[in-house]
Amino acid sequence: MAELSGPSLEPKSGKAKRLVVFLHGYGADGNDLIDIGRAWQPMLPDTAFVSPHAPEPCGQAPVGRQWFGLTFRDPDERWLGVNKAAPALNDYIDKELARRQLPPSALALVGFSQGTMMSLHAGLRRATPPAAIVGYSGMFIMPNDGPPETVQGEIVSRPPVLLIHGDSDELIPVQALFHGSSALSALDVPVEWHISSGVGHGIDQEGLRHGGEFLARRFGL
Repeated sequence: MAELSGPSLEPKSGKAKRLVVFLHGYGADGNDLIDIGRAWQPMLPDTAFVSPHAPEPCGQAPVGRQWFGLTFRDPDERWLGVNKAAPALNDYIDKELARRQLPPSALALVGFSQGTMMSLHAGLRRATPPAAIVGYSGMFIMPNDGPPETVQGEIVSRPPVLLIHGDSDELIPVQALFHGSSALSALDVPVEWHISSGVGHGIDQEGLRHGGEFLARRFGL
């Protein structure tokens, strides 16, 4: 199992009370999202931010990383991919919490695109629910794109989820937000969503604000 690492941003107070884990998209790396932590520091004091590099080199981006490969030849490759990558991600999360002597409930996961797939997959299966999950421009992955009932027995945590998506996303259409929110609701996972007008496969300032405010509320700040 690969051991993950990546950039981090510690709170100015020096003592972290909460941990936010950023999970980047396909072809990027941990440096892609860590600066969001700087933008959120005023809303999330005493919070550490970490952004691990995904475990595999990306086949389509020479210097990028991937949580799992995407060939689009196998209809179930995303399901197989999230399951394969989850153990290394959970090991990383557990070590980062332990390093800061934080309980598992002090965790929030924030993903973008493929990182959202990982955030939802891992977060809903952790023994202790994270405080929140924020997913930008991603999808909720189920085997063979089947109904929510196919994963009912695997869902052990039901943290509050916020899904954010651009209505002009050319890579993962905004319909993925509606499909994901419906499936999460069917699994009794509390979910909110926001659509960013005129935004493609990316995050705008309004989306950033919604994400930061959601985390602050869920952390009780």
